[in-house]
Amino acid sequence: MKSKTVRKNKRPIVQRTIASVMLMNILCLSAIPALALAEPVTVATAEKKETTSTEAKSTKTAKADKVPSIDTLGLQVRSAVLMEPTTGQVLLSLNADNALPPASMTKMMTEYIVQHEIKQGNLSWDTVVTVKENAAKSGGSRIFLAVNDQHTVEELYIAMAVGSANDATVALAEHIAGSEEEFVKMMNENAKRMGMKTAHFINATGLSRADMPEKYRPEGEEETVMSAMDTAKLVKFIVEEHPEFSKYTTIQSFKFRERDKDPIINLNWMLEANKNVPNFRSFAYDGLDGMKTGFTEEAKNTFAGTAERDGMRLISVVMGAETKASRFTETRKLLDYGFNNFEVKQIVDENTIVEGYETVDVKKGKETEVKLVTNKPVSFMVPKGSDGSSVTFEGKIDNENLTAPVKKGTKAGTVTYTYKIEGMKNVQKETVDLVTYEDTEKAGWFKLFLRAIQQFFADLFESIKNLF
Repeated sequence: MKSKTVRKNKRPIVQRTIASVMLMNILCLSAIPALALAEPVTVATAEKKETTSTEAKSTKTAKADKVPSIDTLGLQVRSAVLMEPTTGQVLLSLNADNALPPASMTKMMTEYIVQHEIKQGNLSWDTVVTVKENAAKSGGSRIFLAVNDQHTVEELYIAMAVGSANDATVALAEHIAGSEEEFVKMMNENAKRMGMKTAHFINATGLSRADMPEKYRPEGEEETVMSAMDTAKLVKFIVEEHPEFSKYTTIQSFKFRERDKDPIINLNWMLEANKNVPNFRSFAYDGLDGMKTGFTEEAKNTFAGTAERDGMRLISVVMGAETKASRFTETRKLLDYGFNNFEVKQIVDENTIVEGYETVDVKKGKETEVKLVTNKPVSFMVPKGSDGSSVTFEGKIDNENLTAPVKKGTKAGTVTYTYKIEGMKNVQKETVDLVTYEDTEKAGWFKLFLRAIQQFFADLFESIKNLF
């Protein structure tokens, strides 16, 4: 009896020994091809931050970069905003979301639609426009068009963009949509598409309802309104989708008709070219090439400006300035603030490995995991001279178990980078996808079989280990 007991006690030991040997052989056999085929990914690695799970935040607590506060500018306007268009970052804002009468800055939406129609092939600069009654009766700033006058789209566009001519603007609107009323529908539809939250148009010009020809006034009591923020968004769409805008906005003067005694003078005194014009020399601003002035009794003086220096473009908007001159001096404060204090810096490269999110598991693949990288670069506006090292991130894996075959560029999660600058109200954020760096093919049946056996013995070994 004793000898049987000894033999019984020895059997588990023998089983564990055999299982261990088989497990080691399978592990070694499986590891050899994987080690032979593995190659390092030559991508930049994100700055190390502690992560503890598949959804974690960086723990970096570096001191935030700093810029002067908006209060130091002493702005004398109802509202203002300063934006960098490529990042969409708002660098400065003052009552920027307040819906206010924009006056002739409204015409920028008309300008955008005209250029869009030309780009779509529905219109050309040489198209001849016949003037109708509504345009001929338009008041305010105008070039005195008469019914049945004919001019090209380009001529009317210059009169609108350079001289802010209301009659030229209405003539273009009616030609495109059949009536100003129908054109206004296009304006409001585009505003919604652009994400303009406060903008509402009742005409193509920015005139108040009372100043429109009575016969052509829309029903109701609404007026055209647009916040400084929405105005900046509109300018952003123009400069990004129609970069040729400056061909027209930089025209200093234009003789509309041969018989006209005086040319149309550009109302934008800040044009860089005006540094050679005695009356405007003190307002001229290096790099400024647009965009649109405005004035009504309700709106006071408004101006949307844009300037580019050293490859960086800024968009500024001021509303409710007291005088024609002050809308430009206040704009100078905004643009100087931006160009003196900020630069665009790429913080994260495309194809960056984010620590804590380096790989994701792949079922039934030749490899059991695949590397993850960012799908595009991330750029922020940073104080001049800063390396942007105070950027933090929060990542999330949406799909922890991909099934082979998996194509390169398959999304597995996201990472959100956050950047805070002391002295700025807005926090910069950018979210990019975490995608697979390479293709992962499906494994053959034999490899999947060996892997299953390996997993079986690994589970068995773990169960046996837990007995002791």
